[in-house]
Amino acid sequence: MKEIILPGDLVSDKPIRNSYTYIEDGKTYSMVLGTIEREPLSIVPLESVWSPRIEDTVVGIVTSARNSVYEVDLRFHGRSIIIGGKFERFSFNVGDVVEATVKDIEEKRTIILSYPRLLSGGTLISVKTAKIPRIIGRDNTMIKQIADKSKSSIIVGKNGLIWLKGGDIALATKAILTVQEEAHVSGLTERIKKLMENGER
Repeated sequence: MKEIILPGDLVSDKPIRNSYTYIEDGKTYSMVLGTIEREPLSIVPLESVWSPRIEDTVVGIVTSARNSVYEVDLRFHGRSIIIGGKFERFSFNVGDVVEATVKDIEEKRTIILSYPRLLSGGTLISVKTAKIPRIIGRDNTMIKQIADKSKSSIIVGKNGLIWLKGGDIALATKAILTVQEEAHVSGLTERIKKLMENGER
């Protein structure tokens, strides 16, 4: 029988390896919102889930800063950290928005970030991670068109957070959300081009 399961819900008192679970203190917990069948174990996500990969560009919010170690919220069920040191030239405060690169992934639960950069000001929007490739477009064509026409600076995180600053942010946001909702529709590139040129809201 299928049940609804939430991120952090106990799956099993035993350690079970699965793409959508993590193990803590010998027990297995869900990483996703989805449905579960327990015998045999099968979890189907109800939402797209970001599976971090080395060299992914991400956007996140600093949630703690202590002894040159910064925790960053990437909308990922687990820890994401930036580790500073005496040779590093960055310093962040809680609430700062940063762009960084995934350097390492430890046991699928802790992400080590490198090359962090402060993104000052601007606006953050959240999108479905499954739609990120369409939002970026082949050879960055879609996001470049949106940035050029809106005159906005845009950083797309593979984790589903997008930072925008300057220009017509409202128009750029509408274009990005339109791509998300109509990713399956043919002729989308032309539709977005017309939206940007006509300044539709």
